[in-house]
Amino acid sequence: MSESVSLPALGESVTEGTVTRWLKQVGDHVDVDEPLLEVSTDKVDTEIPSPVAGVIEEILVGEDETVEVGTALVRIGDGSGGGDAGSGDDAASADAGQEPPAAQPAEPQPDAPTAPAQASPAEQEQPSAESVPAPAAEPEQPAASGEVETSSTNAPAPGEQSDERPPAPAESVDEPSGEQEQAPQGGSTPEPQSTPQQSDSGSDAPAPTPSASEAPSGPVTPPGAQSAPVPASSSGAASGGEPPTPPQGASGNAGYVTPLVRKLAHERGVDLAGISGTGVGGRIRKQDVLDAADTAASATPDAGQPAAAQQARAARATVLEDSPLRGTTVPMSRLRKVVAERAVVSMQSTAQLTSVVEVDVTRVAALRDRVKGEFQQKTGQKLSFLPFFAMAAVEALRAYPIINSTVDGDSIVYPPSENLSIAVDTERGLLTPVIKDASSHDIAGLAAQIADLAGRTRDNKLKPDELAGGTFTLTNTGSRGALFDTPVVFLPQSAILGTGIVVKRPAVVKVDGADAFAVRSMVYLALSYDHRIIDGADAARFLTAVKNRLEEAAFEDRLGI
Repeated sequence: MSESVSLPALGESVTEGTVTRWLKQVGDHVDVDEPLLEVSTDKVDTEIPSPVAGVIEEILVGEDETVEVGTALVRIGDGSGGGDAGSGDDAASADAGQEPPAAQPAEPQPDAPTAPAQASPAEQEQPSAESVPAPAAEPEQPAASGEVETSSTNAPAPGEQSDERPPAPAESVDEPSGEQEQAPQGGSTPEPQSTPQQSDSGSDAPAPTPSASEAPSGPVTPPGAQSAPVPASSSGAASGGEPPTPPQGASGNAGYVTPLVRKLAHERGVDLAGISGTGVGGRIRKQDVLDAADTAASATPDAGQPAAAQQARAARATVLEDSPLRGTTVPMSRLRKVVAERAVVSMQSTAQLTSVVEVDVTRVAALRDRVKGEFQQKTGQKLSFLPFFAMAAVEALRAYPIINSTVDGDSIVYPPSENLSIAVDTERGLLTPVIKDASSHDIAGLAAQIADLAGRTRDNKLKPDELAGGTFTLTNTGSRGALFDTPVVFLPQSAILGTGIVVKRPAVVKVDGADAFAVRSMVYLALSYDHRIIDGADAARFLTAVKNRLEEAAFEDRLGI
């Protein structure tokens, strides 16, 4: 007895999906709710779980194929080999994907199902986040927001190019910005990364959340090169579509380790056998190696080392790793194509420009330093700058709703609530999950929402509806160390606010009525907007309101602790 599993509804506006990777092969046993395959839509990537337990008899849709909701994807049986033994008609009408009876030796016997689970490998889409970003140069940078980094570690299938990009150094606002955290919050100064992708950038720390920076998950096969087939029995390599290179020196919990990660471990003196990977299926990622190296370094005091050795280590230059993408040609992922098309349409359909202000967030930094310990103890979240930026922005949106409006033909629509999209940088690309009715949350609520959405975005656990309905976007471009940029507004929204890195530098302040120099925590805020309906004066009023709110830093009654 067998049962077909169809593509389920993935949101009210989603009518089709593309099979990006099969996680199971013909002959594999699956349990109820165990992931069968990954599907990509124009809104989200997601895993399709099995509604029944049994053995996969036939894969009906190959990788890279786009089908409509309700289309049968796979047939799962009880492992008895198909229909009842006594039914000759059933045996004669067996599907083409089944092995022919032994009595017909003239017919070649396929080793695998006709559906190309491996014959047409497809790369998983890599993200641009973010914007809940990654590590920052200043511990003050909000981490996981502008570019919340991503987080699923999907390597290219055999013979396929990886879509990953090298992570950028500096702090990322993956979660918020300011201090980057591993999830979308927290903060720790990131080490320069050679790859622009962070797998865990969160919010205030360089967590590769942006998380962000993480080496490509698999080696790249040059165009035209033939990849050896991956044995269906190897769960790690086969399901991920990676070459069957056995791990060298890694323990069972390490799984497949990419050459770049292995090289980094060797350079940092890290034993892979002692690391528990945080990537998909327990895979060891670049950030896992960096974290292990940092832990080992902090546990080894410098006091016992000769001064010459300490000086030599301090003077050692940071060496960037060469990306395996050099000299290759890689097809765009589905997500990258969608983002590219939307960006071009948005730029061609609107009149976009950007206004920038400089904000002194010294008081916010002092408040954050004073309460972050208690905040984390009571909420379980690291306190970054991003929730403060988010609160100041949504409060200003309530006062100046034109920044939160949309164009509908010859009309301007003013939404009744402020639905804040948070840019998250993932390995698949830049995604923008939405905090619904953001103005109803306090700092603790915003921090929790940012951390949750950023984490599930990187883990590919978002529901399609959680990416829809945004009215205004916040992107933490400082998560990668940028002072500011000119972010692109995506329709139907009319504006997007970019938060730069928070840095300490000399500034002119008033002391007893006289000008004086002082070290202050400063940040640039850049607002890109659609000039068809938003004038420069509107943008200036909004930015000034956000600036005043942050410089006053009167958030004590809105902390939520």
